[in-house]
Amino acid sequence: MAPRIHPLISLSETETNRARDIVRKAHLGSVLHFRVTFLQEPPKSELSKFLALEHSGRLHEVKPDKWPRRLARVHYDQLSPGSKVPKSVEVLVDLDAGCIASTEDIRVGAQPAHELQDVGAICEVSKLFKDRVAKFNLPEDFELVAEPWPYGGLDPADERDRRFMQALIFAVSTKSKNPDSNFYTYPMPIIPVVDSVTRQVIRIHELSTGGDGDPYTLPDGHFAEHKLHYQQPSEYVPELLSTSHRTDLKELNVVQPDGASFTVKDESLVEWQKWRMRVTFNPREGAVVHDAHFDGRSVLYRLSFSDMTVPYADPRPPFHRKQAFDFGDGALGDACNNLQLGCDCLGVIKYFDGVLVGADGTAKRSPNVICLHEQDNGINWKHTNWRTGRAVVTRRRELVLQFIITLANYEYIFNYIFDQAGGITVQARATGIVSSVAIDEGKKASWGNIVSPGVLAQNHQHIFCVRIDPAIDGHNNTVVQQESLPLDFDEHTNPMGNAYRVAEIPITTAGGYDANVATGRIFKVQNLDKLNPVSGKPVGYKIIPPTTQLLLAHPKSIQARRALFAQKNLWVTSYRDNELYAGGRYTLQSVDEVDGVADAAARRDDVRQKDIVVWSVFGLTHNPRVEDWPVMPVEIMQLHINPYDFFTSNPAIDVPPSKNAASRNFGSGDKNGSCCKAQEGEIQNASPHARL
Repeated sequence: MAPRIHPLISLSETETNRARDIVRKAHLGSVLHFRVTFLQEPPKSELSKFLALEHSGRLHEVKPDKWPRRLARVHYDQLSPGSKVPKSVEVLVDLDAGCIASTEDIRVGAQPAHELQDVGAICEVSKLFKDRVAKFNLPEDFELVAEPWPYGGLDPADERDRRFMQALIFAVSTKSKNPDSNFYTYPMPIIPVVDSVTRQVIRIHELSTGGDGDPYTLPDGHFAEHKLHYQQPSEYVPELLSTSHRTDLKELNVVQPDGASFTVKDESLVEWQKWRMRVTFNPREGAVVHDAHFDGRSVLYRLSFSDMTVPYADPRPPFHRKQAFDFGDGALGDACNNLQLGCDCLGVIKYFDGVLVGADGTAKRSPNVICLHEQDNGINWKHTNWRTGRAVVTRRRELVLQFIITLANYEYIFNYIFDQAGGITVQARATGIVSSVAIDEGKKASWGNIVSPGVLAQNHQHIFCVRIDPAIDGHNNTVVQQESLPLDFDEHTNPMGNAYRVAEIPITTAGGYDANVATGRIFKVQNLDKLNPVSGKPVGYKIIPPTTQLLLAHPKSIQARRALFAQKNLWVTSYRDNELYAGGRYTLQSVDEVDGVADAAARRDDVRQKDIVVWSVFGLTHNPRVEDWPVMPVEIMQLHINPYDFFTSNPAIDVPPSKNAASRNFGSGDKNGSCCKAQEGEIQNASPHARL
């Protein structure tokens, strides 16, 4: 029998191609268009038992034929003989048995992720589009670029079974003869809509380029005019910049002469300091963390970026539909960057590859989609003994797991950061180029900001959801809401008025909850069955919900209806297999969130000491500024997940103090001195209280 593969190792190219062959064999005579193929994780009831045996060193007791089956989830379109309309299908392929284990027809009205790359080609050959472009009478040194975009939520007049895409159109100057010249500085005032089934441009929106007080739409029969005569070049690639680069920046290196402190086995098992976890990649969520333990104790079963939405606030049609679900609308896997050594991560780096599929189902390796590295983040802990003057200080070393996606104009950088004190920071960084539209000279608009002549960057939001599947010393956990509240004067309990009380409310029913900075609200995930021997309180981890704005669109708007998850800072639900996506499995062209976190919460399940899932929602309300142009400096959003009465003392107390031999005084080569022990004469200069 072939060696068994750990159930949390992503599908190999060989397994992916085997899944393709099994599906093809089952549909002889049909035309198939494959969308995604990735590992179907075993049911939690099965996998958790397997992992428990693995951690106890008893995995040898499981016979090879009793290991969890290797299953592939395959999503494809099938055009059967005699049929004119393809059917969207998801199957689970049993790779061990060589057969399709189950089949699921996609629900009516649901649309699989976009083939966005087709939009430009469809526009290029469209007579309707070419005739409209001819009316612009473009200068000879400009060409057009069609940037694909999801259609957004369907309008009431749209047929529900139609599959639409759209394009934002830009002009690019050919003067520089550089293919990387920035075209976002020349937005064109039309949006073609594409029917992806017929592969035709079915209509073209003429965009208003006015500002406040101007009509939102052009009169019927009028054509929008380009603004190229007063828009200006805005370049960012080094060779096209009109200014020279800074010359006073000295080289700064991350040097690890002894190599990395982490190890990686099986291309998925990461061990670093007291952390142990598995890392996988799939085309919907990107990098996923599984089975995270600290010092032999269970912390997380699974951690992932579940969803995100980017709604725009320009009220003029058709911009009311401008809302992307960047994980579910398109093929996120294809948008992942192939990270480059010395650019995206520094130091000694381990890269992980991903496996994607082409339209024919054949596996294609995507190199370096995840990078793993260590970084220094300042001081970990420090104390100076005021009596002796001796300071003990340790550096905060962190392990970073990173992936980056480029979605047309924007880049998102996602980091899972693990520290030496048992804490986890989940970080999202936004950069790239703000989405731009044309505006008339001399106009201003309250729904955006002018960032370059004739270029308006629209107000919008970036709202993320992180799915946290906790396992705090086991899978039965409870979320407790904790607040710090002021107290009134009381003769017996608060005679001087300085006390405050800590109020804790266990969450026993699934639902959505808000952050509240005024009460210092946090949420603790506790295991009520296990008490900390020092505090006597349940062991736990605290989740500090970032107090960022939620979705601003009106609750009755389609933008809001299709993104219910974005209307609470934190959700608590009971666990169900395959319930992974906050906005639902199929977000493309949705008008309502279906099978998302709001539906899971609406079950009102009992979540006290149960297998639960916590969903943390946070984001950026991005009202663009001139400094965001032509490429915005990174905006950072962070979620903190830290131990709370989980340990009996500071778990990083054993991190050794260190003296960095490469550090030196400014302007000299002096490397003497130490932060780790009292220097000769320090005791004489200490506080006089030290001599009492």
